[in-house]
Amino acid sequence: MLRVTKQGYYQWLRCKDKPCKYAGLLAMILKVLAEHPENKENYGARRVFIRLKQLEYNYPGSYSTVYRVMKSNGLLQRKKRTPNSLTKEDYAAQKSENLINQDFQASEPNIKWLSDISEVPTADGKLYISPILDCFDGQIVGLSMEDNMRKELCIGAFEQACQRHNAYGMIFHSDRGSQYTSHKFREALECRNAIQSMSGTGRCYDNARMESFFATLKKEKLYKMKTGLLPMESVKSIIFRWIFTYYNRERIYTANEKGYPPSVKRRMHEEGILTAA
Repeated sequence: MLRVTKQGYYQWLRCKDKPCKYAGLLAMILKVLAEHPENKENYGARRVFIRLKQLEYNYPGSYSTVYRVMKSNGLLQRKKRTPNSLTKEDYAAQKSENLINQDFQASEPNIKWLSDISEVPTADGKLYISPILDCFDGQIVGLSMEDNMRKELCIGAFEQACQRHNAYGMIFHSDRGSQYTSHKFREALECRNAIQSMSGTGRCYDNARMESFFATLKKEKLYKMKTGLLPMESVKSIIFRWIFTYYNRERIYTANEKGYPPSVKRRMHEEGILTAA
């Protein structure tokens, strides 16, 4: 009835009390996921594998083994919905050339910055966020959050990032929204000798790395809570802590060497030990 052979039954009987072949690996995976309990669901097999390869664990096995163990133990996460673009093009404004051309790599900090605007529902209305991402390490170097999406939102994020990192002369890339084509925003760029770059019309891939950050923020944090029921100030605090405490400092960043978090890569670069790590 059970379609089990006599040999198969006795083999199961002999092995049922033996430890699992991958019990040690599973224990390490669970330890990785326990490092950040609030965000443990964000780590898929690839990011866990990168963490296991780092010095604290020094795992010698393969990615496929990590994937199989996580899958068999229900530790893989399902994909979430993706966000939509928000800013609208100002057709009357003078446009800037696309200097990035989907090349989101940088050999030094403060060479290429990306920015965009996204909205988050709250109990007090829509919250608009404008982060600035450095292509060198993926770090969010500036962030502004307001209840409107006027040009001052973007100017505030840019000036904050420049002051924090004492940055000049970077390429600043965004879409063609009216906030970025405004005279005041361009004056702020000129004060820092920044060169403006803009995506082509209807070409979301021209700012794909920035869009990827928004998708990460929403999938890993915001979509897991009902922000529409929370006060705007509470949502601001949640976003600020997630970005500057977790994302910049602790989250495994797969685009960096050995998955170093953005601030770790920048510190190693400043200390001159990045290539030796």
